[in-house]
Order: sequence, then C-alpha cells, then structure tokens
Amino acid sequence: MGRIDKDGLDEIILVGKKLYERGLVSATDGNISVRKNDDEILITRSGVCKGELSAEDILVVSTSGDVLTGRGKPSVELPMHLGIYSVRKDVRAIVHAHPPVLTALTMTGVNFNSAWLPEVWLSVGPVPTVPYAPPSSKELADQVTRLITNCNALLLERHGSITVGRNLSEAYYRTEKLEHAALVGVFTAIVSGKLPGPLDQEKLRELERLFSVRSS
Repeated sequence: MGRIDKDGLDEIILVGKKLYERGLVSATDGNISVRKNDDEILITRSGVCKGELSAEDILVVSTSGDVLTGRGKPSVELPMHLGIYSVRKDVRAIVHAHPPVLTALTMTGVNFNSAWLPEVWLSVGPVPTVPYAPPSSKELADQVTRLITNCNALLLERHGSITVGRNLSEAYYRTEKLEHAALVGVFTAIVSGKLPGPLDQEKLRELERLFSVRSS
C-alpha cells in the first residue's frame, strides 16, 4: 500500500477550489483524478464539495477499481476515469466538471466548436459531444472511453465536460478555456443574433504550422 504523495494531494485540492470558485462545479458535483503510477490513481471521494477538499477526501485506487488507501467511496464516475487511463497512456490527469454555459449548449442542440477561437483550437483541439447517458453508468463510461482516444476534451450531454492532460494543470485549464469560449460564443449570439462561425480549415492549418515552428 503506497503512501500518497503530498504534492499530488495539494494540487488536487487547489484545482478543486478553483473549479468551485469559478462556478465550474456546484455543491458536490464533479470529480478529479491523477495517475499516480502505472497501477494506481488518485481520485476524489464521492459526495464531497470540490471547493472544500482535504487530504482525507482523496483516495488511492488501483486500475482494477479497488480502494488501496483512504476512507469512503471513490467518485461514482471512477469507471469513466479508469476507462480513459486504459486507452490514453499519455494522460496523467482528468477533470470532470459541470460548466454551466457548456452544459447549457449541450441541452439546446447547439454544437460547441473549439475552432471559434484560435487559442482554444491550439490548446484543446476538437471537442465532440457524447450523447446523453445516465451519470455513472457503464454506458456513459464506454462512450467516453471510445471517443477520448482522438481528443483531449468531451462534452457530456446534460452532464458537463471531461478534459484530460499531461498534468493536472493542463486538464484544469482546458476546462476553463472551453467554458470561456462557450461564453464568448453565447455573447456573440446575443450581439449578432447568431453563433460565431469556426475558422476555416486553411486558417486552422496556418495556425498549426505557425505554432509548430515557434515550439520547435
């Protein structure tokens, strides 16, 4: 039974506080996990407010779903997290939040498009929407596991968002960027009467070439 790394706990607690303070989750909604090693993950306990997390609210769970360290039950969305880690070896952290604007868009049939804003396209990429399935269900976990292989974020119809990252900061900031872009899209629709159009494929390729050169 491994000891929980204190820095990992502190980061989860900080991200939980940010999610709550920025209105990206409410009450006891949402869940956060971090890959501890090839066999274990850290995940938030079920039924706790993410803005009030303590070290006791974070469990160590095996990749087969057994609680190794901590009291209480892991998040009911544990199967979704385990599914993502099983198909994305590059992913080290996952954030499931309930951003209100993004969630509202999934309930209206409006398709969120990360190509509305260049920085969102570059930092997140395409964001498919998962058709409605009951929260914590095997159906939802299976759909997420299947779709996440080709993207870094998903919207869940009536149930928020999933973002992944090479570290927890990256996963969190992807959530924040998506909600900001959704708000920009809604403001655009209020002002102009229609949602913004996405950047066309030529402009997206130009962006990718430009930032590929700058980062090389």
